[in-house]
Order: sequence, then C-alpha cells, then structure tokens
Amino acid sequence: MSWIKSFNAALFGLAALSSIASAAHYDVTVGKGGQLKFEPEALTAHPGDTVTYRFFARNHAVAQSTFDNPCQLQEHGIFSGFTPTDSPDVAAPTTFTITVNDTKPLWFYCPQVNGNHCQSGMVHSINAPYSGNTFDAYKAKAQQAATPSTPPVGTLPVGGLRKLRIDVGFNGDLVFNPNNITELVGTVLEFNYNPANHSIVQSSFDKPCQPLESADGGRGFAAPFFATQQAPSGVTFEVAVADDKPIWFYCAQTARTHCQAGMVGAVNAPAEGDRTFDAYRRLAAQAPPSAIPPHTPLAGTLKVNGTVVADAGGAVLDAGDAALDPSLGGAAPPPPGTDYPPYIGGMAGGNQPARYGWGPTLSDDAAAILRDLHRLSDALVLHLLEGYVRLSTGQGRWAGAYPSSLTRTLGSLAAQSLIHRRTYADALRHYERPAVGACKYRISERDDDGVDSWLDDVLRLLALSVGAKLDAVGTLAAVHGSANESATAAWLVPALASELGAQTRVAAVLNLMQGHVAAAAPREVLIPHELALAYVVDKYVVPGSCESAAGDDTKSLPAIVIKERKVAPGTGGRLLGVVVERPADNKDDNLWAAWIGQWGGADGVAYTPVAADGTAAVPAGLSGHVWLVLTTAKDIPIGDVADKAVAGPEMVWVAQQWVI
Repeated sequence: MSWIKSFNAALFGLAALSSIASAAHYDVTVGKGGQLKFEPEALTAHPGDTVTYRFFARNHAVAQSTFDNPCQLQEHGIFSGFTPTDSPDVAAPTTFTITVNDTKPLWFYCPQVNGNHCQSGMVHSINAPYSGNTFDAYKAKAQQAATPSTPPVGTLPVGGLRKLRIDVGFNGDLVFNPNNITELVGTVLEFNYNPANHSIVQSSFDKPCQPLESADGGRGFAAPFFATQQAPSGVTFEVAVADDKPIWFYCAQTARTHCQAGMVGAVNAPAEGDRTFDAYRRLAAQAPPSAIPPHTPLAGTLKVNGTVVADAGGAVLDAGDAALDPSLGGAAPPPPGTDYPPYIGGMAGGNQPARYGWGPTLSDDAAAILRDLHRLSDALVLHLLEGYVRLSTGQGRWAGAYPSSLTRTLGSLAAQSLIHRRTYADALRHYERPAVGACKYRISERDDDGVDSWLDDVLRLLALSVGAKLDAVGTLAAVHGSANESATAAWLVPALASELGAQTRVAAVLNLMQGHVAAAAPREVLIPHELALAYVVDKYVVPGSCESAAGDDTKSLPAIVIKERKVAPGTGGRLLGVVVERPADNKDDNLWAAWIGQWGGADGVAYTPVAADGTAAVPAGLSGHVWLVLTTAKDIPIGDVADKAVAGPEMVWVAQQWVI
C-alpha cells in the first residue's frame, strides 16, 4: 500500500501549502472627494500583494515614473489608461489592479494635464525608502517637474489589469449597468450576475437578440443563463476588449423578452449617426425571439466564486417560464408538440434531430412502446421541473439545499428530458398515431425528509426510464431485418441509445448525492416497459386524471411492502434478503421474488422463493439498484414477468460488490 502513503503525503504537503498566509490586497482611491490626491499616498507591500486603484471624478490615471523624472511615463512603465467619471464620491466601474513583484520602490503619478495633476502633488509610491529617496522627496520633485505630463489621453493600459464591472440585472431591472460604454482596448469587461436568470450574448448591430456569426464562421462571446436569488451572486463572465470596433450585446432570456425590453448594451458605439446605442436598443425592441448558442461560455471566462467553469452546456432552464408550466400539485407537463424556448436546447446540449430517418410505417407494438416511453417521460419531466423550481427559485422550501452546481445539473437533466420527450411525440405525430393524453402526477410531499424523498423519486423514475429504453432498444433491434413489420422502427434504436447515455451519466450524479458509488454496477438494469409504466401509474399518476385512452389500460400492480431488510454484517451494507408482505389474495399460493438486475443475459432476471413468512433471499452477483417483482411463476423470460406479476416492481439497493 505504498501508493496510499505517497498519496497521503501529497495531501499533507498540499495542506501545508494552503496554510501559508495569503497575499494581501490594498485599495487606493484616485481623486476621491474631488481632491488631487491618491489615498493612501504611500504604502508598503510585499511580493505577491495586489493593489487596486479606484477612480473618481473627473478623469484620472495611474502612471509609473522614475524617482528622478516624475510626471513622465518611464519606458515600459505601468499605465492604467485614463478613466473619466462624473462623481467625486462614487467610484467609476473601471478599476486597475497591479501585482507587486518585489520590494523595489515604485513611483506613480496622475498624468492629467488639465490642471497639471502631477505637478499639483497628485503622486503615489509603493515601498518608498524611509530615508534618501523618500516619498516626500519624490512629491517635492514632482512639483518642480516640467509640463506637460505624459502619456496623453487615449494611451492604452499596460502592466496591470484594467477591468470594467457591468451589473447584469442591476437593482432587479432588465438592464445592464452601465449599458453604453466607452472603453480602451485591453480592458476586461466583467459582467456580474444579479437576480434572477440572465445571460450575456454578443450580437451584430443589424441582428440584435441573435448570436453574432461572422462571415468566416466565427462566433461572438456568450455566457450562459444563471438563475440566482443572491446579490452578489459570485458569478462573473469576463471578456476583453480586443479592438476599437463597436461591441453589441444582450440578454437572451425569453421570459419577459429581456432583449426586446431593452436589456442590451454596447461598447464603443458611435456617439452620432444611425448606429448609436439608442438606435441599437430601438432595433432590439422589434427583434424576433432571442436565441443563445447551444454551448457556453464562448470567447470569455465564466467564474463561480472565483473558480473557472469551462463548459456550462449553454443556457440554464428558466423555472419560471410559463411555456414549461411547472406548478405545484401535479399539473400536466408541457403538451406534446410544445415549441420550447430556445435556451432549452442550450441547457440540454442540443435539440432533437432534424432528421430521424423515418421508416415507411410504424407497427402497433412500436407505437405502444413510444406511448409508454412518453408516459414515463411525462412523469420524469414534471418531477424535475417542479423540483428545479423549488431548488432554484425560492418558491418552495428547498432553496439552497444543494450547491448551485448540482442544482444546475438537475436543471440540465430537466431540459434533456424535455428534448427526449420530443422524440416520442414527434414520432407519434409523424405516423399519425394517437398522442399520449395529459395526466396529473403526484409530487412527493413528505415533509419528514423533503428534498431527499423527491430526489429518491427522481432516481426511481430515471432508472425506470433507462430500463424501459433498454427494453425498447432490445425489442426493436431483435426484429431488425426480419419480416416483422416492427423492423420499420429500427430508426428508433440510435435515438433511444443516445438518450441512454445522457440519462445514465446523470444517474451517476444522483447515486453520489445519495451516498452511493457512481458506478454501482457494470451495466444498467433492463426492465420491461410495461412493468415500468405499471409502477408509474400506481405510484405517481392521479387516478382518473388521464385525458386519453392511449395507454390507460396499463396494468396497475400494488406496491411491494418490504417489512425488513437483512444485511450481512461487516460488508458495508450488502443485502442478503428481504421480508415482504405477501399479497392478500396470494397467502397460500406459491410466490416468487423476481430479481431484475444487471446480468446482461437474454433474460436478465433470477428467481428466489418467497417463504410463508415473506422471506426472500437476494441472488448472488447483484450490485447497485435492482428491481424486485413478486410473481406467481418462476423461470419465465423477463418479457413475460408482467403477465405473472402480482406486486411491484420496487427499487432495491443491494450495495456494490466490494467493501473498503
């Protein structure tokens, strides 16, 4: 176990490094209160320390000189660029930050020639000596310096980070603040997210509210939606001003049509003519629905509490959008064929295929599979939408229950599930088959564990969806190339298989959230789609609420009541058996526990007898989540289990095969 010792030693070394005192940071005001003064005028800093300069009225800058030649920018010296602003008491949104590299003296001044600020004593030093070339000596020398000071207005910043803060959704309004900006090349625009759910996307002047696409195929910058109730949220997006050409940007939120309502901005827009900021805002008011690229961030840096997020997958699901209809109490999911807002595809990582490769006909069996998958998807979509509302908007009692990264993952799964759902609705509509009618679903309201019980339901529905897709793929693939007319639905196989990948990845995240290993088993569990739907109908569908007869004749099985779980001691929770409550009408009959697990064979199911007291052993070789069904027969293929089932299915965690 030498690698463990090495790993622990590395961790200890990292912990020791993290205990070293962090570098200090200093703020220096420039011209505050209308005074021609830096405050503090002189400070002492150590290597690694940072200093941020904050500017006040009217138009100051920070420039580095030598001690002997004050008021003149030294060769390769630090320069902030001039920063015009109106208020003597409120700092400009633009700052300039430098890092101290050593303990050598640094001499600074303001080069504004209108009033000869440097010669008027507006100077500053870092690490000035206490004798000889002191700060006072430098200040006295500056007062005798020749005019004019250098460099002139318009000189670009160098030697530090010039940053302009832009508030996104300032004071709860649909605005960027500031929104009509004049800035120097090299300045970093730092967009700061405020409540509630905004984005930042670059456009052209002629096509506001639409992502910029250049003639050579390049894209502009784009930052994802980020739903937050906090200000400051800790979420920022940074992009540098690369040249002096105008930059146009907007918020792509379609709820309340933010771009069209005036949530737009410009950098270095002409002050006169027909392409001013006001002209851009007027054009945006008449623009078509907003859009956002499917993958963000683009051409910028997204940070959450200082941590860089390389890929946010596009937009974040807007839990408050009326088109999604997420409401308490089991309202119907969005109707089939709903045109989702454009950011749904962004959050999901893409939309449904443009071409499915339809076959000439669709068999009754394939149509039944599509309807069952649609009904399963309805239940999953509504649970995810409702949970996301409660987690992300503060409308429920779960706000802050999970880190924002996990909440965003659940929102992404909700968006993906909406896209998956379109596959079934599109196919049924294409072949003019009856659509699945809307049903109402029960959302977990158990206050004893709240969000945990909801998460458990989501994982169950996700496992049902995955298992039913595996069954559908196997059924359709088995007849591919045969004389059976179901072969015409072979186009479904790649569509369903691609959905499996997306759902199993998120299932791993949910396993971790429940304290289980992510890869709990070598493969997912196949479950007949009829059994999966029976579980949903019994547990989640409000009786009599479905509007269509399509799929409503599904066999509803009573739930399995597990009275006791027998766990092997010292195994980390390995399940050996269960004690179930025998159904009332099967007290004296033979009863079998059908364990549907990850064997991967043709049947995928093993049977153990249920004793008179309800005891049933768990077969060897199982891991992770499996499905338990009570049947009146044994050794029947998995496809026939539904015909002999009297209770279930029920998800059972049997633990992984190994323990630490």
